Amino acid sequence: MPRGEQWLQKVSATRTFARIAPHVIPALDRAVHRLTRGKVLLSARMLPGVVLTATGARSGLPRRTPLACLPEESGWLLIGSNFGRPGHPAWTGNLLKNPEAEVSWRGRDIPVRARLLTGEERAQAWRAALAFWPPYATYQARVAREIRLFRLERR
Repeated sequence: MPRGEQWLQKVSATRTFARIAPHVIPALDRAVHRLTRGKVLLSARMLPGVVLTATGARSGLPRRTPLACLPEESGWLLIGSNFGRPGHPAWTGNLLKNPEAEVSWRGRDIPVRARLLTGEERAQAWRAALAFWPPYATYQARVAREIRLFRLERR
């Protein structure tokens, strides 16, 4: 693993990062994504990322959320880590209520259907997520809830 990636993983596993990053990274990502017409996500310099557009569970309005993802052959794996903070991230509740969504991936808008993973399928995906980004283990250790994993498949 390159030294810069090790440093980044150590920093991203800290509680300070968990307090600051959720307020800074998504705002920067949304702004840069908008300015580049969907071609650039700053956080994708660390991890692959999508901008998820899901229907709000309570509002019914479109909600755009930049997220790290694990690209798969037929779609993407999304990890609802919330940076190891208490409570599930809002986008996970949106997908539970309204699984039909859209992702912006490398400048293209792609319709998807989200599915919450459970059982062995979740366990297998969690192992892949940890191999991909080890700090997810630190995030899980900080919270009592089970981190939600979603598989997004192209519609």
